Formats: sequence, structure tokens, C-alpha cells
Amino acid sequence: MPVKMLRLAKTRLFGTAEHGGGDRAAHEALVLAFLRDTAAAAAGAANVRSVVVVSSDPTIATVLAGDGIEVLPDEPGQGLNEALRYGSDQLLRRDPGATVGALQADLPALKSLELTVAVEEAAGRRAFCADHQGTGTTLLIAAPGRVLDPRFGVGSAAAHAGSGAHPVSAPLASLRCDVDTTADLLDAVALGLGRHTAALVGASCPTGC
Repeated sequence: MPVKMLRLAKTRLFGTAEHGGGDRAAHEALVLAFLRDTAAAAAGAANVRSVVVVSSDPTIATVLAGDGIEVLPDEPGQGLNEALRYGSDQLLRRDPGATVGALQADLPALKSLELTVAVEEAAGRRAFCADHQGTGTTLLIAAPGRVLDPRFGVGSAAAHAGSGAHPVSAPLASLRCDVDTTADLLDAVALGLGRHTAALVGASCPTGC
């Protein structure tokens, strides 16, 4: 999971009434809550062995260490895809036969079961899950022992499909619900937020989220 410095993340959400109306500290707290809920849901997936975050933000490193999530400094410092390649390389050095996946960190409604289903559908193939708009990518999975080859950015779903990745077809609403705008956040609220995000936006967290 790659994460920018908190002060640079989710700029389209900054200033909305849902999280402080322009308060920088409140904005960073919300971005961190997204990450913590996403990481917790990923760690709870039945077929996920470990969750690793790539970020050089010291607050992220400190908070996630308390959550039991490993954080690697973003040594390349050259953007999303380079961070993912770096993380993938580190994991494959530890276990050359591992299946490595890239999960976006802005999925505060993510349910562990839906991530489990996506990995099962990949069935050892390189695969991706498009976002709710159908243009972006929330999850990319490499074939076992293979490099990730991430192509995130504008039109990443088409880029991943064009590179031979298998599209995950299951609905998986919570896995597809990345949050970039206030409207996206309201969609996530309707799906049921993780506890950290729910605590900040005043939404209830359903049992088992």
C-alpha cells in the first residue's frame, strides 16, 4: 500500500465540511483514518499473509507500528508506481515465490471478505479491480513470484487491462469504493465505514466492518 506524505494526500477532499471545513490537521487525520481502516481490512482477509505500507511520512510510520502494520520508507521518492515497484521488490526478495498485490490506501469502507474474494478470483493470474467509476484501479495482483508492473495513474484500469491483467468481475462494492471526493465519501458511508473513519465523520460502523 503506497501512501503520500499526509499533507500532500487527498487534496480534493480538503476543505469539505465533513472533516473540518479546511482545517489541515483534521484533513490529515481523515487521510490517516482511511489508511488505518484499509490496512486493518486487508490484514483481516483470509488469503493475505501480511500488509506493508510504503511511505516516508513519520506520523504514518508511528501510528501504523502501533497497529501492527509494517511501514517501509519510500526510498525511491519518485511517485506512486516507483513506490509500488520498490515495495514489490522488497517483498519478493524476502520470498521469491510470493504473490504481491498493490492496494490503494483510500478504501475506508473495505470489507475483508471482499478482498478475499478478489484474490480468490485472481486464482494465480495477474489481475486488477477497477474502481467504482471503472477508470481507476483499487487493487493490482501479480502472478506468484512475478513483478507487479504497476500502471497507476489516469486511466489505470485500461492500462492494466492492456498490459494483460485479468479484470476482477465480482461486484465487491467496498473494494471498488475509493474516496477522492465528498461524493465518494458519502458512498463509503452508505457501505459502512471502518471504525477510524467512522469516528471522524460521525458515521456508525456496522458489526464486522
